[in-house]
Amino acid sequence: MSKPDGETYIIASNREWHGGMANRVSQRCPGQFISVHNSEELEALALEGLNPRYIFFPHWSQKILPSIFENYEAVIFHMTDLPYGRGGSPLQNLIARGQKTTVICAVRCVNEIDAGPIYMKRPLCLHGRAEEIFIRASHIIEDMIVEIVETEPQPIPQQGNPVYFSRRKPDQGNLRGLQTLEQVYDWIRMLDAPGYPPAFLDVGPFRIHFRRASMHYERVRADVEIVRRPEDANDA
Repeated sequence: MSKPDGETYIIASNREWHGGMANRVSQRCPGQFISVHNSEELEALALEGLNPRYIFFPHWSQKILPSIFENYEAVIFHMTDLPYGRGGSPLQNLIARGQKTTVICAVRCVNEIDAGPIYMKRPLCLHGRAEEIFIRASHIIEDMIVEIVETEPQPIPQQGNPVYFSRRKPDQGNLRGLQTLEQVYDWIRMLDAPGYPPAFLDVGPFRIHFRRASMHYERVRADVEIVRRPEDANDA
């Protein structure tokens, strides 16, 4: 099978809201766009033969190997105004800090996490459930990929002192200890996306999961699911 006219590009994401992105971008730009969904698929590609112009990582929770970013122009997309917010769980860390807006940075992947030079930044609203925000971000990232393919911008080194985020752990979704209804609403919505452990409260032997929160005057409404607490499930 002959290679299509133009360059080859890889779009690597392990989140469902980026499904079909490679096909959509291929309708807007010349070249061959290959979609991969995990590190095994990426490692199975004969990258040396494909010689991709860019490898884009819209959302990637696995380690990117030096053999990739040292030999190819690998572009990651990070949901903070770098160098502020380097590190894990950017969306959850931003919302937990009360931020309503942010930017998406297209960043060249280097050995130090989220420290590479920046191709461009685009604004992102943080209203709504995490899944809604990720879907909104995916449209912005798709446009950024098209722009990078078309213009091949030179990334600019980051300026300023970095601020680091720590990857949030599942037990940090516990609503116990929150002081305001606004915090409760934010904790529920920032974890409300496929692949993320939901916000919860433990009551006796039960764990109550919360999703689809909405904020009303002096109250928060949400869907709930009641399961056994993890330490009690084995005793059932």
